[in-house]
Amino acid sequence: MADNEIRLTSLAHGGGCGCKLAPSVLQHILTKMPAAVTYANLLVGTETGDDAAVWRLNDSQAVVATTDFFTPIVDDPFDFGRIAATNAMSDVYAMGATPIMALAIVGIPVGKIAIESVQEILAGGAAAAEQAGIPVAGGHSIDSPEPIYGLAVLGLVHPERVLRNSGGEPGDALILTKGIGVGIYSAALKRGELSAPLYREMIASTTQLNAVGRTLADLPGVHAVTDVTGFGLLGHTLEIARGSGLVATLRLPDVPFLPEVEALAAQGFGTGAATRNWASYGAEVRLPPDLPDWRRGLLCDPQTSGGLLIACAVEAVPDLLERLHDAGFSRAREIGRLSDGGTPGVDVTT
Repeated sequence: MADNEIRLTSLAHGGGCGCKLAPSVLQHILTKMPAAVTYANLLVGTETGDDAAVWRLNDSQAVVATTDFFTPIVDDPFDFGRIAATNAMSDVYAMGATPIMALAIVGIPVGKIAIESVQEILAGGAAAAEQAGIPVAGGHSIDSPEPIYGLAVLGLVHPERVLRNSGGEPGDALILTKGIGVGIYSAALKRGELSAPLYREMIASTTQLNAVGRTLADLPGVHAVTDVTGFGLLGHTLEIARGSGLVATLRLPDVPFLPEVEALAAQGFGTGAATRNWASYGAEVRLPPDLPDWRRGLLCDPQTSGGLLIACAVEAVPDLLERLHDAGFSRAREIGRLSDGGTPGVDVTT
């Protein structure tokens, strides 16, 4: 970035999935959405807050559709494009589908960002899409007060192999594929206090495609999947618990964190989104009474292009972890279990 170039993150009030609406606000807005029960081919809509919509085309094909976009989480325009595109495609992978094409969504504060930077954002998005084997085949752009970039993505899946966030079963293990802490890194970066090695960790995590998701339906015992993004680990675990009508227990010592994230959080780095997340769903989460606020913040930390959260039968865990590790998810591990017999929610243990 040139010395006289405006930092992308300075033009946005929030960054990445941290600029999403708080869960409670979104839920309140969606209460006025008309039900789509009259559409027999709509296999997945808004009813459980799933990652994408699914429409049955025929007996062997369903189209998966999603859109995701946000303001800059980093200052490098190429990296911003890569992260945003990777994040958007993740929703398709979380449904067990294979992406087939994408359309770009672009908002640019004209006159504040150099044309060359916009070209780099688009090039980064195209590079991530090419890695996934799909084209960015068009899109739409507007003049906006803040920089915005993302994709609308289409994918295909067999109607009987759709993975949802609501299929968890009592006794299932919970597997997380990526480390937590992208929001903490982003906060440190915005204050100029994220080291170069940690920046590389951030980029490596947020640009790692969740393509392994399209293979998970092949494994017996995989019951529910979602990706961990703006609502944090607690929020997306809660979605599985609510949708499945179960209690999710997370073992805090088993949760993988990105390098030095815990130290940064203890020093006071955090996001407003984490605070909004806790205010939205804290009543449905039971924490140890002596848990420090900064540790709670880590569990609510908004993840941009985060990992997959998978509920599977206990006997499937060894094969699933082997598949995930072979696919490059070195931090993948079991972090908890689902159980019945209580009010759906999340328990955190230490």
